[in-house]
Amino acid sequence: MQKAALLLTGVQNPKPVNQATPAFPYETVLLDSPNGRLEAWFSPVPDALGQVALFHGYTGDKSKLLTEAEFFRTQGFSVLLIDFAGNGGSEGVQTTVGYREADDVAAAFAFLKAQQPTAPLFVYGVSMGAVAILRAESELGVRPTAAILECPYGSMLQTAKNRFHALQVPAFPLANLLVFWGGVQNGFWAFDLDARAYASRIQTPTLLLYGLTDSRVTRQETDAIYAALSGPKQRRYFAGVGHEPYHSKHQVAWRSTIQRFLQRNML
Repeated sequence: MQKAALLLTGVQNPKPVNQATPAFPYETVLLDSPNGRLEAWFSPVPDALGQVALFHGYTGDKSKLLTEAEFFRTQGFSVLLIDFAGNGGSEGVQTTVGYREADDVAAAFAFLKAQQPTAPLFVYGVSMGAVAILRAESELGVRPTAAILECPYGSMLQTAKNRFHALQVPAFPLANLLVFWGGVQNGFWAFDLDARAYASRIQTPTLLLYGLTDSRVTRQETDAIYAALSGPKQRRYFAGVGHEPYHSKHQVAWRSTIQRFLQRNML
């Protein structure tokens, strides 16, 4: 009964709160999105080579990406970290796990374009943030210089199925019903949230990163997204790491992989 209640109603997560602030210089800026007012931290660097927008995962907030932001700053990039609507200091309490968050990606992209219109602009997203980037590129016309995606999930339906499998409960038809009613309650067609379909319409150079012991996103989902990407692409899979920051266990490999990708796409 407890499993059934969890599967059918979901976990009731409180709104995430930023637990830290940057150790590097920054300013708090407010961005307008169709989802409400977004809170972001903007940290320009002198003589920047370009800019990077960073997008957090589900139940996360922008403070979860401070290590990543600091790394990009050391590479000569100004950074922007945002709280998706319903997270951290941004307005709202609702999340759509990447669907409406794509509008927040577009708002952050527009802000950075206004700062340095001709500079290279990279986007970096984790899990939900990675899916939001894919949808923003595919459906909203966002065109970054290149994208770095960590552990995007394949689709809302597949994520629901994974949740049932993890609890050793048959996925059909309950996963389908969960996705249907979740979308209805949040005002969107959740079956359309499909990272693989988005990827097939994207020409942006993309670096896809994945942890091989991830229990939330399968290797098959990741391989399918990579295969669907229609532009220049590169991938790096990390052993012994799950749905967590890859730099925590593979710092040197994570940094060198991203560094080479940035350099290659600055040309």
